[in-house]
Amino acid sequence: MITVEIPGWGRLEVAHLVLDLNGTLATDGRVPPQVAERVRALGALVHVHVLTADTFGTAAALEGLGARIVRLGPGDQVEAKAEVVRALGSGRTVAIGNGMNDEAMLGEAALGIAVIGREGAAVPALLAADLALTSIEDALDLLHSPKRLVASLRRG
Repeated sequence: MITVEIPGWGRLEVAHLVLDLNGTLATDGRVPPQVAERVRALGALVHVHVLTADTFGTAAALEGLGARIVRLGPGDQVEAKAEVVRALGSGRTVAIGNGMNDEAMLGEAALGIAVIGREGAAVPALLAADLALTSIEDALDLLHSPKRLVASLRRG
């Protein structure tokens, strides 16, 4: 578990990390080695869940991440992603995404982080997030160094 007191914002206790795959964790279906290393390291602290429709057919290659892979079927992926966060416990979950279909999960999570990567980020996802970063590495590093969260989220 990751715990951090954020003045004026509250106590954040993270038990789960929910990651969108394509556009957030991966580019063109591939997770870079430096990203995979960060995800594996976070797996020692929290339960990691990767959500994917498997657009590029590469989800099977994620087995080495040490994460639970959640394959989303056709239909309302916006609601499906938000439901995963609710089922895990919204108040104990950090969600990271970039797409239009990540908006609800980012808003539902205790901490929503939008990543403006090579594929960009949908404006509704940005508006639903608590933070926006320009790389998945930086987003994951926030959880490795939670005092960085204090610097960005403090109100007092």
